[in-house]
Amino acid sequence: MGPLKPNLIELIVGLITFFAVFAALAKVLLPRIDKTLAEREEATVGTFERAEAVQREAKRVRNEYQAELSAARHEASQIRQAAHEEGLALLAAVRSEGQKAREEMIAATTVQLEADRVIAEAELREHVLGLATELAGRIIGEPLTDMDRARAVADEFFADAEADTKS
Repeated sequence: MGPLKPNLIELIVGLITFFAVFAALAKVLLPRIDKTLAEREEATVGTFERAEAVQREAKRVRNEYQAELSAARHEASQIRQAAHEEGLALLAAVRSEGQKAREEMIAATTVQLEADRVIAEAELREHVLGLATELAGRIIGEPLTDMDRARAVADEFFADAEADTKS
């Protein structure tokens, strides 16, 4: 017999054996293989989905962080601006107070200098009057005792001198 004409019994036994092995494989082995493949697929897909969920959560947290960071930068900028403006206002207030104190000091010093000048001028006039009277007495050869008359002459002289300096 040859390959083109097989023995009928061997062919039937071979076919029964083939279908028995095929049925055993289909009933026992293939469900186990399908179950293992499904578990692997589920593990792969589940892991991928969990990775995507973690990635979405990470992006959400990053966006929240960026928003908070931006808000903090904006707030810091506002605080810096407010502090700068407050500093400028304080500086202006201190300058104003300093200017006011300076003007008060200048006014007080001017008043004091004017009072000192008047006192010094009066003392100088008295001293000059005394020296002029004494000198006139020496020139004449006798002491001058009429102080009222000497004072009137000296006052007239000083008034003329002040009028000349103001002109």
